[in-house]
Amino acid sequence: MCTHPPYANIIKYSDGLEDDLSQLKVKDFLEQMKPVAQECYRVLKKGKFCAILMGDTRQKGHMVPMSFEVMKIFQNAGFTLKELIIKEQHNCRATGYWKTNSVKYNFLLIAHEYLFVFHKM
Repeated sequence: MCTHPPYANIIKYSDGLEDDLSQLKVKDFLEQMKPVAQECYRVLKKGKFCAILMGDTRQKGHMVPMSFEVMKIFQNAGFTLKELIIKEQHNCRATGYWKTNSVKYNFLLIAHEYLFVFHKM
């Protein structure tokens, strides 16, 4: 099983579609990932794997490690973490807005995502 869920309020996947995870703030997104993790665990056969590609976000100049919160949610659902792979973002084009603000407010651009590979024992 592989998934790359829409990140909390980072990229909009719809215009007001009910239950669209991409429309949620981080806290609400993480709450909605709990039933997702439980359902993934329920439907996956024993001995098989679930891979999730997740990134982090930044709020008010500080990192919000959403990816690790999602990792914990899947572990709490019963999965065991088999691998943690860091995916470097190649050919990312920083818009003038982000590039300017990263210098102005002294923060690094996020240039990676995590691929969590979970095992259902």
